[in-house]
Amino acid sequence: MAKEKSIYTCNECGGTSPKWLGKCPHCNAWNTLIESVAGSDAPAKNRFASLAKTADVAVLADIEASDVERTPTGHEELDRVLGGGMVEGGVVLIGGDPGIGKSTLLLQALDSLQRQGKSTLYVTGEESGAQVALRSRRLGLDKSQVKVLAEIQLEKILATLTAHSPDVAVIDSIQTVYSEQLTSAPGSVAQVRECAAHLTRAAKSSGTAIVLVGHVTKDGALAGPRVLEHMVDTVLYFEGDTHSQFRLVRAIKNRFGAVNEMGVFAMTEKGLKGVSNPSAIFLSQHAEPVPGSCVMVTLEGTRPLLVEIQALVDSGGPSPRRLSVGLDKDRLAMLLAVLHRHAGVACMDQDVFVNAVGGVRISEPAADLAVMLSITSSLRGKPLPKGFIAFGEVGLAGEVRPAPRGQERLKEAAKLGFSVAVVPKANAPKKPIEGLTIHAVERVEEAMQVVRSLA
Repeated sequence: MAKEKSIYTCNECGGTSPKWLGKCPHCNAWNTLIESVAGSDAPAKNRFASLAKTADVAVLADIEASDVERTPTGHEELDRVLGGGMVEGGVVLIGGDPGIGKSTLLLQALDSLQRQGKSTLYVTGEESGAQVALRSRRLGLDKSQVKVLAEIQLEKILATLTAHSPDVAVIDSIQTVYSEQLTSAPGSVAQVRECAAHLTRAAKSSGTAIVLVGHVTKDGALAGPRVLEHMVDTVLYFEGDTHSQFRLVRAIKNRFGAVNEMGVFAMTEKGLKGVSNPSAIFLSQHAEPVPGSCVMVTLEGTRPLLVEIQALVDSGGPSPRRLSVGLDKDRLAMLLAVLHRHAGVACMDQDVFVNAVGGVRISEPAADLAVMLSITSSLRGKPLPKGFIAFGEVGLAGEVRPAPRGQERLKEAAKLGFSVAVVPKANAPKKPIEGLTIHAVERVEEAMQVVRSLA
């Protein structure tokens, strides 16, 4: 089969060149030439023609809508992130740092699916079949019937998918796959885009659910073109410190479920195991309450999580520092200004350090009240009461705004044994929650007065 001729197109001006150049000869922009297949004057068959289905125009109201069927993977935390399980014809992209556990988790999931009677295929481009078998023995997956293919050529992978028609297939990784249609090396922008497009259309046409493993850059973003994330149905990010036993899998995009869902796993000798009560990870174990610590309830997708916010206020000198880990540092500076203006708590000459325990990142503004109370507690050297939680967004005018789904947050806190809560007035429940005393506040100064009365 003759290879199609390649040309290089500039991302800035659209100019073309027959070979790659560091600088575009048309607009003089650097590093903008991307390889693509040159169009032929002859009426050649398009590479995607066999995958394109013809469809008639239909009225939206006449189209039958039905819920998609899901196949549970046997791992509750992974199913939570996926929205309930694997979807027929769905394409999932999962990325994460090297060695964090992507291949381990997917091999465990394929083994669970195979034991449920599903046909599975594991395509490895980075390891040999013997290495995959060695990992399966180490994970305790005895007599696993998962089919393994060590291949990186796209055309052979597609032929294998057609011949075996598996229910679920894993491509590990998309950056190692190459197509004969292009002359560039595996992992280049053109190869990743071309191979992902073919695999996506193959999944849609055959009904095979495909999981693509993606590499990440040193900045933590998925390597390759951004269009890769647009092609697939679900994008998952593997997070966590490789030195810690806990791993977080977060859904960034999901056409079949909620986004920002989070699954929590613990790395053990037998692979990744789901953590049934992740709130325990994000709470420090203090025998007695300590200054500068406040627990809040945050939402990760549909799951309420209790996270401890720790603050340390220390004398800073002429140029005090403001440092936050797991929270937005710009928002911290804003909260310190509100704390000074509306609550009379000044930290102008103090270093302020704020940390979310357990390595979790909190992006929602509902953490504002807990951050302010922990800073005040550290500054005054007085701990908050035992079993105390707080959440709520704080505005520049000093008002405390409600957080979404406050009832679920309070019920989760009560279930885990917390007894005192300071929440926005709009989040106060109409019916009392057993075992939980709730103080509803409208402004920051009210919250400070409530805490002083409780201490």
